Amino acid sequence: MQKILARSVSDTEDVVEAVARVIDHTNLRPEATLPDLERTCLEAVQYGFYACCVPPFFVSRARRVVGESVKVATVVSFPHGNSPAEVKEREARRAFESGADEVDAVINISMLRSGMVAEAVEEAKRLLEVAKEYGGVLKVIIETGFLDGKTIHDVSRELARAGVHFVKTSTGFGPRGATPEDILIIRKAVSGTSTRIKAAGGIRTGLQALYFYLLGADRIGTSSSIQIIEDLRRISSNNV
Repeated sequence: MQKILARSVSDTEDVVEAVARVIDHTNLRPEATLPDLERTCLEAVQYGFYACCVPPFFVSRARRVVGESVKVATVVSFPHGNSPAEVKEREARRAFESGADEVDAVINISMLRSGMVAEAVEEAKRLLEVAKEYGGVLKVIIETGFLDGKTIHDVSRELARAGVHFVKTSTGFGPRGATPEDILIIRKAVSGTSTRIKAAGGIRTGLQALYFYLLGADRIGTSSSIQIIEDLRRISSNNV
């Protein structure tokens, strides 16, 4: 029987560092002020998160704030994914030219829900070519809350065959966030490929983040990063 957990950690102290290293510390709230966004970037550096994820207009400023200490990520066609493909390409290109290391692009959800998996993946391939041109990373958000299990599997499999760097579960603005079931389905779909998994949406506690990490999420997107780390530190010190 296939193991449910994809990885383990050697001890509880390692847990804090291991989870911190896979967090994209995110602030995509529409009401976020410029000081809020700058604080997100500084927190990513302070806590050793993998990346700060900020709105497209803030990418160049984020790059100046963090330097090369952490990666800078941003979003494309967020949160609905229904921009024309050429607009998505232009957004991605501008993001990389502004200093982004990674782009999280929302797939065309309407196409997926209409059974047009191949067409939706074709758009993603165009974005992947842009990412490769700049030496960047493409994460494709499939918004699992709108999809059934078969569609989650099929689109993840085809994205992996296309070579996208990550399949990401959710925007955080859809009907729900990531679930353990999502991760297991995506894991099976991308097995044997270089495509990795990003869990995002509704991950707010240390135990949630740890569970997704152990299930096989290679990256975790959350705006509750600091709470997650503090939770894990309390657990590791047995001061629950």
